[in-house]
Amino acid sequence: MHEMALCESLLQSMEEAGRSHGFSRVRKVRLEIGRFAGVETEALRFGFDVVMRGSLAEGAELEVLEVAGQGWCFDCNDTVALEERLAPCPRCGGHRLHPNGGTGMTIKDLEVE
Repeated sequence: MHEMALCESLLQSMEEAGRSHGFSRVRKVRLEIGRFAGVETEALRFGFDVVMRGSLAEGAELEVLEVAGQGWCFDCNDTVALEERLAPCPRCGGHRLHPNGGTGMTIKDLEVE
């Protein structure tokens, strides 16, 4: 389950931010997760609760914001919104698309004290 590893990396990032910015507790974490990132949200929520135990983020609320998928269409030379990774271009129907959005996971912001 790679979501546990994602949570461990998330904790490391929050600990580094806590040292840099002088906070000792995280109350809320807002994550942006792309539709094509390959992250199972429920597994991430479970892993978050487990990994954050005993840390500065123990008991923190996790809010997940989904980022829409995007792709560059080589046929119509435009960036288009995609519902599915392998969907055809909604503008021209072409199949030569390169995903260029909705593939990552980032911390949008933290509520801290």
